[in-house]
Amino acid sequence: MPESAQQRMSTGISSLDPILDGGVPPGSVILLLGDLGAGNYEFVHSSVVNSLDQNKTVSQKGQLVPKEICYVTFTRVKEDIKNEILQSYHVDDLHGLVDTIRFEDLSEHYFENTVVPDDWYSHSDTFTRLQKRSGHESILSRLSRVIDSVQPGSLVVLDSVTDLATQSSDTDAWNNMAGFLRGLQRVSKTRGITSYLLLSSGILDSPRERELADIADAVLLFRWEESQGARRQRVMYFEKFRGVMPHLEERDLVKFAVRISVTSGFEVSNIRVII
Repeated sequence: MPESAQQRMSTGISSLDPILDGGVPPGSVILLLGDLGAGNYEFVHSSVVNSLDQNKTVSQKGQLVPKEICYVTFTRVKEDIKNEILQSYHVDDLHGLVDTIRFEDLSEHYFENTVVPDDWYSHSDTFTRLQKRSGHESILSRLSRVIDSVQPGSLVVLDSVTDLATQSSDTDAWNNMAGFLRGLQRVSKTRGITSYLLLSSGILDSPRERELADIADAVLLFRWEESQGARRQRVMYFEKFRGVMPHLEERDLVKFAVRISVTSGFEVSNIRVII
């Protein structure tokens, strides 16, 4: 097997990488579909922080770490995301690690055709905003330019696809967005860009949610389940993973219990075997 085919991009999650033989195939588009609070955001934040912290990334033969991390947000403020990460974990030099994340804020493109007042999301003066609108660029066009500017071998986070999908309610807008994600899946392979697509479950209708799942290379489900003593437990499922799923199923590694700590972040623990 060619050496490139054996390479893996580390997830930065030390309890998960060995299960995936070192990480995920570079260029994977991974849909993180989650119930509210079930762990998909914690997965992303832990992956980002630990990938930046080289001391926490286990070095294995063929294992890669992202060249850069680009965090794209459509409605959230950069400082809000940074503070959420800083308040969630106790990691040495966490401020320094978070400051190396490249944030791309596309809120002006997202909100400009809505009823939201300009001064709620833009710090530009009225004249500048009018100039921007005269040369209007769609949010997907702007997002395409962001992806084009990312270094090959990097990690991209789209926070969140839920925002894009709910703004694409009519058929043409939906087809454009789905087409963009298919294009992303294609270009990711040629440039080795790994992408996390955050999507909240239960918001889109089932056919559209399944269409997004079909586009992605991998779908990780984050759910709440009742455990012994009627306690709720976070669980993570691999619903699909092209090129990886047969190896996981062969070893009965499909469903996992999850815990989140302030020191290690997202952790896979007490692996549950599918019978």
